[in-house]
Amino acid sequence: MIGFTLFALFALLMLAGVPIGASLALGGLVAIGWANAEAQWLGLLAAPQNMQAGIAKYPLLALPMFVLVGSVFDRSGVAQRLVDFAVACVGRSAGMLPLVAIVVAMVLGGISGSGPANAAAVGAVMIAAMARAGYPRPFSASIVGAAAATDILIPPSIAFVVYSVSVPGASVPALFAAGLLPGVLAGLALIVPAVWLSRRHGYGALERELPRPPFWPSLGRAAWGLAAPVLILGGMRAGWFTPTEAAVVAAVYGLGVGLFVHRTIGPRDLYPILRDATEVSAVIMVVMALASIFAYSVNTLGLADPLVGAVQAAGIGSAGALTLVLALLLVVGMFLDGVSIFLVFLPLLYPLMLAFGWDVVWFGVLLTMVVAVGQFTPPMAVNLLVACRLAAVRIEQTLPHVGWLVLSFVLATAAVALFPQVALWLPRVLGY
Repeated sequence: MIGFTLFALFALLMLAGVPIGASLALGGLVAIGWANAEAQWLGLLAAPQNMQAGIAKYPLLALPMFVLVGSVFDRSGVAQRLVDFAVACVGRSAGMLPLVAIVVAMVLGGISGSGPANAAAVGAVMIAAMARAGYPRPFSASIVGAAAATDILIPPSIAFVVYSVSVPGASVPALFAAGLLPGVLAGLALIVPAVWLSRRHGYGALERELPRPPFWPSLGRAAWGLAAPVLILGGMRAGWFTPTEAAVVAAVYGLGVGLFVHRTIGPRDLYPILRDATEVSAVIMVVMALASIFAYSVNTLGLADPLVGAVQAAGIGSAGALTLVLALLLVVGMFLDGVSIFLVFLPLLYPLMLAFGWDVVWFGVLLTMVVAVGQFTPPMAVNLLVACRLAAVRIEQTLPHVGWLVLSFVLATAAVALFPQVALWLPRVLGY
């Protein structure tokens, strides 16, 4: 009964418009108070300790830095230079600009850990370019929103940092390595329907008439952006810095490129960049602190045990349980953001992982892929909302196009579920 009250109160508060963090905290406090009716102050006094413990974790130092990196590269002009180089490589023909948008988003995913920041950076360049080439704006917004979802898979990733502090045994380096190949697979899966839809409907009829940038000058201008993922990922692998330190290196590198190389960032831009990054980071950290009360109540009251027992008693086996979990989270991802999904469901899912012997790194990649689908699946599609705002279209106008992209991404997720080595091969090779 207490467990039902906990989740029912959380759901009611969410439907009433209460912020996600406050809903989690209030639901957890009520459950703790009810369970400790005779000495409820003893239970409730554990809430401040758990709030502090929920965010006093070393890997979370990387979170504000990766948010800052996304804000810096959004304003540094790197995206435009990467687009010019990609167009110089693939040429001009129907379907090539959507391909360029997806590839550039994947490269930026190796710099920034934020999907919305990626959507803003790529969309600011690609949506106008695709409009000039004859692509409908709803289609362009769909491509950009879906492409930016690869950001949370290709390291560095804020989602993996949050997951690592919530699940014992899931290290940040292992998750970063595990996300690389599935992220590339997801990007390739998006390219197929993007090019197919373009050619089927005759989009991009004017693309051949646009000039093709010269290869070598484009490469020179894009070199600083192309070097960033190599520096970040290569530096971590070489042992020059930890993932947390890599976030600081990436932020300093991005600021240096914007201020002194491209000179697209001036001293006056530093305050709004730092302010935006601080606001986003503060919101995430506050939600994580408040969600720690919810996780404490779930763990202390043993609410996950009946769930695990019910799933095991259902006789659906490991594959059936995994399919059920991923399908449920796929639906939930249409309404909640990724951080909220991790904070709400991981206290319940971790015992299920142990019961069925799922690899925590592999499951983290699967969970992140499902979250990525939600970033461009209406109605609460944060990446798609950013792209639609840049394209000046309504989100419902993207539905005929985005459905094909969702299907492709889901098929990529199914491939990783069926073949765990897609995610686990690289971490094992690198010794994580």
